[in-house]
Amino acid sequence: MNSDRARVNPQINMKLAARVEKVPPSITLEISAKAKAMKADGKDVCSFSAGEPDFDTPDPIKAAAKRALDEGKTRYGPTQGEPKLREAIARKLKADNNLDYSPDNIIVTNGGKHSLFGLMLATIEPGDEVIIPAPYWLSYPEMVKLAGGTPVIVPTDATTEYKITSDRLREVITSKTKLFVLNSPSNPTGMVYSPDEIRDLARVVVDTDISVVSDEIYEKLLYDDATHLSIGAASPQAFDRTIISSGFAKAYSMTGWRLGYLAGPAELIKAVATIQSHSTSNVCTFSQFGAIAALELPEIPECVETMRQAFAERREVMYAGLNQIPGLSCPKPNGAFYMFVDISSTGMKSMEFCQKLLDEHFVATIPGLAFGLEDCIRLSYATDMDSIKKGIDRLDKFVRSM
Repeated sequence: MNSDRARVNPQINMKLAARVEKVPPSITLEISAKAKAMKADGKDVCSFSAGEPDFDTPDPIKAAAKRALDEGKTRYGPTQGEPKLREAIARKLKADNNLDYSPDNIIVTNGGKHSLFGLMLATIEPGDEVIIPAPYWLSYPEMVKLAGGTPVIVPTDATTEYKITSDRLREVITSKTKLFVLNSPSNPTGMVYSPDEIRDLARVVVDTDISVVSDEIYEKLLYDDATHLSIGAASPQAFDRTIISSGFAKAYSMTGWRLGYLAGPAELIKAVATIQSHSTSNVCTFSQFGAIAALELPEIPECVETMRQAFAERREVMYAGLNQIPGLSCPKPNGAFYMFVDISSTGMKSMEFCQKLLDEHFVATIPGLAFGLEDCIRLSYATDMDSIKKGIDRLDKFVRSM
């Protein structure tokens, strides 16, 4: 009997690496999993937790992957990615972002997260500092820690729309600074740096001779008069110090396809490819042909625009609803599909707030603690309109009952 139990629930008898203890599990995935479990139990949960479009992948993209399967594209491929996909990404970066990269400057990765992880492992060593404005996407500092570096968290607030200023960036750069992480449009705030703000940051990067990784995965999800300028396009000098991280998950609703990419100096890309060759090898071969279709088929921009317009409508409804809840506030986002809401007037910290809201009112949100700001919560409007209206109404009742 004891023997059977041991096989069912084995106990590890080796010591885990110290690096694992420095990194907490993803709070966003934890809360999303709890919300899904509650739904499976029959609870009427309104989930604002997932950073995932609720649309299916456009049919032409799926058809391209199916054709690739039928054509036998199921073998190992180049670690750096299918040549045709890297060529398509290079053309996209030139046409959309005014960035001149050759296919040799690009590696295809298992999602945008994987591209950033490979970058950190290839560049960051113990003693190196990486500047990360807060609020930040929760995995940035943990990747730096796993690579042995030191994340330098720079808090921002609503007075600057949760964006770091060029003066503040200059102040926190030291002789140990190796990298600056820039994310626009932003997760979790949805804010977009204006072209002038990007140029100001680029001047600091050039003046101080540091590198910048620009996470641009939400670049096609813009609203009102927002304009996306890649920091690498700000000047030739900035381009030399820029690494681009992006992917197909958000704009093309391809989250489960696990397709990202990194663009930068050839020596860096070669180093990331070496790391990838000893970890995941190539990205799923037939998935890459779906990515080629996403970038090259003429009907895809219309599919992306249809999704963007739906997000824009949902943004208006959620923002209007939030503005009617006493004590809550957030700047109006002009990108991505998130709202970052200040809950400080409630007297509750973000984790307690989110747990009670989910347990008592069946609304799933993400605590700002995960993003480096304790007095806020993140709401995603990548869900249907009925859930948004119902969930905001429940949030209103929750706050008013305090």
